[in-house]
Amino acid sequence: MFKMLPSVFQEETKNNDFLMDYIHLIPVEEVGIPEFYEELARDLGEKKNPNLIYRIGGGLYVHIYPDPADSRDYYIAIEPGMFDSNAQLIEQMEDRLVDHVEELEDPKNKDLNQGEVLRKILNNSVTVVNRGQLSSASKKAEKKSGTKLPVTKEQLDTLRYQIVRDKEGMGILEPLIQDPYIEDISCSGLGSIFLEHKIFKSVKTNIGFETSTELDTFVIQLSEKIGKPVTYRTPIINAVLPDGSRINLVFGEDVSKRGSNFTIRKFAENPLSLIQLVEFGGLTYEMAGYLSLAILHGANMFISGETASGKTTLMNAVTVFLNPNSKIVSIEDTPELQVPHPNWIREVNRGKPGDESGASVTMFDLLRAALRQRPDEIIIGEIRGEEGAIMFQAMQTGHSCMATFHASSVEKLIQRLTGNPINIPKTYIDNLNLVVIQSSVRLPNGKEGRRIISMNEIVGYDSSSDSFSFIEVFRWNPANDTFEFTGYMNSYLLEEVIAAKRGIPPHRKRDIYAELTRRANILRKLKEKGVTGFDELYKVISKAYKEGVFR
Repeated sequence: MFKMLPSVFQEETKNNDFLMDYIHLIPVEEVGIPEFYEELARDLGEKKNPNLIYRIGGGLYVHIYPDPADSRDYYIAIEPGMFDSNAQLIEQMEDRLVDHVEELEDPKNKDLNQGEVLRKILNNSVTVVNRGQLSSASKKAEKKSGTKLPVTKEQLDTLRYQIVRDKEGMGILEPLIQDPYIEDISCSGLGSIFLEHKIFKSVKTNIGFETSTELDTFVIQLSEKIGKPVTYRTPIINAVLPDGSRINLVFGEDVSKRGSNFTIRKFAENPLSLIQLVEFGGLTYEMAGYLSLAILHGANMFISGETASGKTTLMNAVTVFLNPNSKIVSIEDTPELQVPHPNWIREVNRGKPGDESGASVTMFDLLRAALRQRPDEIIIGEIRGEEGAIMFQAMQTGHSCMATFHASSVEKLIQRLTGNPINIPKTYIDNLNLVVIQSSVRLPNGKEGRRIISMNEIVGYDSSSDSFSFIEVFRWNPANDTFEFTGYMNSYLLEEVIAAKRGIPPHRKRDIYAELTRRANILRKLKEKGVTGFDELYKVISKAYKEGVFR
């Protein structure tokens, strides 16, 4: 089997015995030898029957292969000791760890994280023997108290991984947390856990729960680990994991008939840049140039759409266009925004509104405080309630604001803003300059994608007809997956607002379209030069701003 593997795959197995153990169990006659990838490309999602193994964080691997009887592919997390019964060995090791509990709080170990301390204790608690010597060494250890636990090299690797995984990490979810290609983790009850994969979309895992007791115990332990224990009195918990991912936990069969469940929205450590979103087809360089002009000149903007449509991803991406010298305040329910600017105040609400202990700090409280901090830009993670009213007051006093919102069209957005519980006066709505509608759509090739389906400029409110006027400046064409610049030579925001701010005289206001094209071409050239990452794009644009190229 080793000789049948490609050379790069052979090198991986030399350093990881557990990977070779897994490969030996693959029914090669049925599924073939899997390909190996160190990193995944987006076009791999086009494979009809993928059969590949790729590397993820923590020294782990994942095998993707098709299920002929299901539309979902299999997602197999490959871990040390995944096929061995290690319960007795781990129990013996935990008995020895009890004697070293004080080391976890030892000041000498303050520079080490808990995982490193656990590995250090583990290494001092075992002795490595050959497989043939294991039986006799184990008998001697049983007779003599205080002796080190005899293990093979493979068992030591398994102990190192599984003990740290369960004590410091996320338990059986650890491979899913380590995988940078996963967007959502969904446990709907008993059975397999399902994932939303960035490349292979919806997949089913080899990880799951067989009994209600096992699932409930895991949910309780998970909630305690994140500092928000679930109980029968408080069965629903929303929290943030140590890596920034967002989790929703529901405990018990009395509120969930299929048993406890949880959903994790993964936190992207490296946000997608606007150039990457253009290359993925989410918008065009002309649309990016338009956004750069609008944001740099203080346009108040909402990014609106349904859940998981890519609103926050787009919001993160467009922040690179904010003035690099700006002071930015972001306010969120759960921390998801990632702003590259150094002068960024990141605030998160606490507790629940109406908390009688007075311990809660709502988004309304934080927004009211932000107005005293002299910010150049206020970004709100999501408008839901009364904070919307004070945000529009902030717009009226000259503060530039951006936010995400749940609405699938401009009309529905206005309906929600002017109705309960937000209750914005209709005459205030024209303080909002731009509404970007983001959506998860079905593409002409039958696949799913995320697109900006329209960009809309709010012009004003007519009290006599009780109606709002707005201009659609960009529109997505679902028939051929292209974008139309419907507002070309007809943009109110570009011609009447931004052109004036740039000192363009009224009779030449349409020169602003040439500036939009120039910015789009700059972004194209950056892509050609390989400047595509979020941080590197911000650095280049900041330098261009300082030199007067991108002002």
